Amino acid sequence: MTNRQSALRRADAFSESLGLRRPILGAPMAGVSPASLAVAACEAGAMGACGALVMTPAAIIDWAASVRAATSGPFQINTWIPDPAPVRAPDHEARVAQFLGSWGPPVDAATLDIGLVDFDAQCEAMLTARPVVMSSIMGLYPPAVVARMKAQGVLWFANVTTVAEARAAVAAGADAVVAQGMEAGGHRGAFDAGRAEAGLVGLFALLPAVVDAVGDQVPVVATGGIADGRTIAAALLLGASAVQIGTGLLRTPEAGLNRAWADAIAAAAPEDTTTTRAFSGRLARAIATDYVRAAAAPGAPAPAPYPVQRALTQPMRLAAYRRGDLGGMQAWAGQAARLAPAEPVGDYLGRIWTDARALLPA
Repeated sequence: MTNRQSALRRADAFSESLGLRRPILGAPMAGVSPASLAVAACEAGAMGACGALVMTPAAIIDWAASVRAATSGPFQINTWIPDPAPVRAPDHEARVAQFLGSWGPPVDAATLDIGLVDFDAQCEAMLTARPVVMSSIMGLYPPAVVARMKAQGVLWFANVTTVAEARAAVAAGADAVVAQGMEAGGHRGAFDAGRAEAGLVGLFALLPAVVDAVGDQVPVVATGGIADGRTIAAALLLGASAVQIGTGLLRTPEAGLNRAWADAIAAAAPEDTTTTRAFSGRLARAIATDYVRAAAAPGAPAPAPYPVQRALTQPMRLAAYRRGDLGGMQAWAGQAARLAPAEPVGDYLGRIWTDARALLPA
């Protein structure tokens, strides 16, 4: 087989194994994973997705029920592997709160509820919901959870940002790895939060290295900077079995995104996005808004650790979202943001997979 033939056959085999018509996964984006978006992706022959980080166990189960009521397509549910409890620094948190007061409502750091998620309860809810895939980010599921997934026939897809993480995920029992290039919007999936900046590797360097390291053991899914037929074809030629798309779906009507955020995505050049810890304390890629630039300026207080920074910025983020004010909005976006279309999910995914296949003849 030629490289082009093997790429297409590999992608078709992956799709067939999961009941997909296209080797495309929607990205599980916390806070922007409405059931409507997952249903549309499933109906388009792709995999729907839920980013469950901020969801209660009951909400996870309700989300899965809503999707199943509207489609028989496969979906994944994702959550973060938790960090150790953050070390609190009241004096520093007060300085961050004072800084944030110029961008939104006053913040009382002394009474802050950091809103730690009950990870064990989320895992129990996901196992009860029984998606086709439970995916992880920021680390690896505990062995006991992995054993229960295997017993129930639920697949584990592990998000990785380095070759070392990919090897660790496969050794821990992952059924596939999702190689996340630094182009991706939203949070970096680095296992070690403190070293996320050091692991900023572009997808075209990361993907073939991950494929060479673990591709003979598990499928590799590519994510980061993929939003059209050209980028899908390139990822498959580099050894991926499928791609995962996040920012590319955010302007679709089914996503229901805030208009100011959606318009900013449409206008964003790659260099208009940046990595920042200013919203959550974890490194993430967002549009370089006024707040993001101010938070990186000399004299601005360093962000508090996750999830303290997330709690501190919540009033600003909510107020900006309600006002449609991009300046203080948590506007996640990948470097291929400009390729995201304002068209229905089915039309978009159908078009880009047709374009990709034309570049990958059988």
